[in-house]
Amino acid sequence: MNHVPFLWSVAYGPRHSAPTRFLARRALGTAAFVRALARADHRSFTVL
Repeated sequence: MNHVPFLWSVAYGPRHSAPTRFLARRALGTAAFVRALARADHRSFTVL
């Protein structure tokens, strides 16, 4: 889950232009990807 309320309101709010909403959605996706990479770095794993 993303914790960027400003980006959510820009990405899904009707008051912004389509290119602005598109860029905000890409920023949310990028933030989620970076967050997933950071979590993967901290998870322990077993090597068989």
